[in-house]
Amino acid sequence: MGSQYTPTMAKIIRKLPAKSRTKTSSLAAKSGQAKKPKTSKALTAKTVKLKPWNAAEVHEAFARFRKANPEPKGELEHLNPYTLLVAVVLSAQATDAGVNKATRALFAIADTPQKMLDLGEEEVRNYIKTIGLYRTKARNVIALSEKLIAEFGGVVPRTRAELETLPGAGRKTANVVLNMAFGEHTMAVDTHVFRVGNRTNLAPGKTPLEVELGLERVIPDEFMMHAHHWLILHGRYTCLARKPRCEVCIINDLCRWPEKTI
Repeated sequence: MGSQYTPTMAKIIRKLPAKSRTKTSSLAAKSGQAKKPKTSKALTAKTVKLKPWNAAEVHEAFARFRKANPEPKGELEHLNPYTLLVAVVLSAQATDAGVNKATRALFAIADTPQKMLDLGEEEVRNYIKTIGLYRTKARNVIALSEKLIAEFGGVVPRTRAELETLPGAGRKTANVVLNMAFGEHTMAVDTHVFRVGNRTNLAPGKTPLEVELGLERVIPDEFMMHAHHWLILHGRYTCLARKPRCEVCIINDLCRWPEKTI
């Protein structure tokens, strides 16, 4: 027996799409509300275009750094250019204090590439085993010592390009050695300098190289000898990553950071 189509059934069928459309419209409205852009303080801050520093402000900032600390020193302990090079290579992803603790005894008996080779990779590992990635770093120390002897007469080279060919040494390592060992006006950008350059808007950049080149462009030559030390120390002890100490910052009136706490 076939089904019969009645007016009542037609009425029900016509009502269903209308109800479905109402539900869909309601969901769409709710969805639309959820997708509206947030206007939170954090989001707004990201869209703020920060005012660049002018030359007078940059000079003033570094004049203050110089007055507060006329002769800043790097915190890695070393005896000569070679031990400085080794210390910087060991300091990757490690603290200066931790490196110093491990290298005091090491450098006392191995302060030249040949002495380090005579000591051997296994013994180097034993001296630096408290440092992160110590196995790889011990291998690099032996390899760079071999290369220094084979290609540079056992002497640390004085150009960035040559330094960067050494195992475990990158641009930052080269810049530190060139500045501290040979008095070159280089800018070594570690995590502290990268943070300070961006947070203050002194030299913003997406990469360490961008920040490095930006700082070299804006910092007057009279300050370049010590500039990277001032910025490292500032980032390490004042412009901290999580809780910057804006209240004691000597450049807080010049800093462009929108969230500074003064």
